[in-house]
Amino acid sequence: MTDHRAPEIETQIVIEPERYELHSPPVHHFEIDRRDFAKLVGAGIAVFLISKGALAQQQQGESGGRGGFGGQSMPKDISAWLHINEDGAVTVYTGKVEIGQNIRTSLAQAVAEELRTPFESITMVMGDTKLTPFDAGTFGSQTTPRMGPQLRHVASAACDTLRELAAKQWNVDAARLVAVSGKITDPQSKRSIAYGKLAEGQALAKAIPDTDPLVPTNEWIISGKPIAKVDGRDFVTGSHKYTSDMKLPGMLYGKVLRQPSVGATLASVDATAAQAIPGVTVVHDGEFVGVAAPNLQTAARALAAIRAEWKPAPALPNSKNIYEYLKANVQAGGGGRGGGGRPNTTGSMEEGLAAASHKLDATYNIAYIAHAPLEPRAAVAQWQNGELNVWTGTQRPFGVRSELAGAFHISGDKVRVRMPDMGSGYGGKHTGECAVEAARLAQAAGKPVKLEWTREEEFTWAYFRPVGVIDIRSGVSGDGKLTAWEFHNYNSGGSGIDTPYTVANQLIAFHPTQYPLRQGSYRGLAATANHFARESHMDDLAHSIGMEPMEFRLKNLDKNPRVADVLKAAAEKFGWGKSKPAPGHGFGLACGMEKGGYVATCAEVSVDGASGAVQVVRAVTAFDCGAIVNPDGLKNQVMGATVQGLGGALFEAIEFEDGRVTNPKFSKYRVPRFKDAPDIEVVLVNRLDIPSAGAGETPIMALAPAVGNAIFQATGARLRSMPMAPNGVKI
Repeated sequence: MTDHRAPEIETQIVIEPERYELHSPPVHHFEIDRRDFAKLVGAGIAVFLISKGALAQQQQGESGGRGGFGGQSMPKDISAWLHINEDGAVTVYTGKVEIGQNIRTSLAQAVAEELRTPFESITMVMGDTKLTPFDAGTFGSQTTPRMGPQLRHVASAACDTLRELAAKQWNVDAARLVAVSGKITDPQSKRSIAYGKLAEGQALAKAIPDTDPLVPTNEWIISGKPIAKVDGRDFVTGSHKYTSDMKLPGMLYGKVLRQPSVGATLASVDATAAQAIPGVTVVHDGEFVGVAAPNLQTAARALAAIRAEWKPAPALPNSKNIYEYLKANVQAGGGGRGGGGRPNTTGSMEEGLAAASHKLDATYNIAYIAHAPLEPRAAVAQWQNGELNVWTGTQRPFGVRSELAGAFHISGDKVRVRMPDMGSGYGGKHTGECAVEAARLAQAAGKPVKLEWTREEEFTWAYFRPVGVIDIRSGVSGDGKLTAWEFHNYNSGGSGIDTPYTVANQLIAFHPTQYPLRQGSYRGLAATANHFARESHMDDLAHSIGMEPMEFRLKNLDKNPRVADVLKAAAEKFGWGKSKPAPGHGFGLACGMEKGGYVATCAEVSVDGASGAVQVVRAVTAFDCGAIVNPDGLKNQVMGATVQGLGGALFEAIEFEDGRVTNPKFSKYRVPRFKDAPDIEVVLVNRLDIPSAGAGETPIMALAPAVGNAIFQATGARLRSMPMAPNGVKI
């Protein structure tokens, strides 16, 4: 048997430059102790991690501001991860949250595997800042590669403890005992005892050892299986309660006055008429103006009664001149992937271009797009005895707790944030402004307040995927080898900026710029933009020397076999090279890597000869993220990424002028619809020899360039802006 140990968790997470929302100040400015854990969960066996050696706390710090990375010392208490009750029920605590990615299921599989207990006995408590250990947030495809091993480590320690308890009770050597199906068994005496029986009368805290053998991937019996989504039926039938479904006794409903344009400041406000409405509380605190009322209709009437005058911000660029603005307003800093220091350079661009038989320069533009989650931001806030309780949909409960504590000048232990499983985030729910607004209204009203953003507010005042410009200069030899690669990303970001292809002479740089609208994380970050530009450019290079696109890529992937393997897998499933597209149709492919995942997509498109309308007919994606924990969940992730990627590829774009978003509703902002969905096929490459990586982001990255390359084959038109065809393709 191979001794697979939990991989050492890094002590710091790299915060990509495009996570602008984590580096920006809060929107609003206003003038559980772990030792009690046993009281909350009762008797039984608990597994703890002492702070000085706490893996999850070492890797991620919390600050008093929005960012939540550094600035404040690590928590000093003991973090509890797992509890085995006297009835055998197992409760697992993690700061990670369920956003629709099915992580509740796969993490429970990891625990059940190591604890050797039925999957059904596991209950996950997630995203509750009073009950769960500190966590920086659910983002960056980090849950599977970081929290998965952590909880495996925890469960393995619990299993060791149960063996030791049984060995002591039977007066035998613990090494001869085995754990199976929630019981400890002695193969020699044939005795067995259930975990719940071992936990009876115990008040035992087990610290996690530095190392502990984990179950090898080739011996998994629960992990690696397509277990159905936990609580999946509740989501499908509508019985799951989101924040917007919550009701507390005496609860009021809130509304917030929004400025008419970006950067506008409040010059004057008259709330006399609103204050005269029975039951209405009006709050005016600096730039914040809001109301709370017994029902939504009254709250809306009160908000409409407020008379405010605003001072507009200086002139800002609009969606038509934004790309020129970015390049004219480059800021200091920049560099390679991390966004700081010097660009990534290898060899000499001059020598590489001199050696090229063909050279190509091109510019690619990337529009602002919205997250457009199914569930707009919502929060319920309640103050009791100087403490604040908030329920809200967020990817960063502890970050929101920190933001609330900072806004109200109270300590973090006076704030509890709970995250009901929410209806998608896509990187767009890292900040807590809705929670802060609800809490401010509740503070003034002296009653709980629910605040729900409207769809227009979500489109206008949430942050967007960054706009960007990408310039590429390249050279290739006549035999198809890259000789030079120069890549400049302006504002969009550095994720996925490095090329997977072998090229001796390269210069790769990210350039931060000024930008007019609020921007930040989006599924895949800038890797989607960088893959679009790079893979479109690679297709043009192949065309310039008359080489088949897949052959050209494979020729330059000689040092990246995992990318080559997914490319071959996607091509084989698609039938690449076995037939030619029908008239008006085109085939395209693209590949890449990011965050430990390797992806390739082949796409077929049809382009209407009269209207230029583009339809993606078929998409095949091959994906390798190491050992697969739940194949059904992973397949769903890939399919979801494909559908979402269609929007950014073809038609999604935020339009703005004079600091105002001009298409803040679904009737004006098109997202993928049922009729847009292609036939989707997924090829999962299961690498049991490689630790599991995350899958929330990487599968989206190859879709847009594959579609663009297919459009090029169908029409001869090379589209270098995303979205590529909001009004069809001019042939």
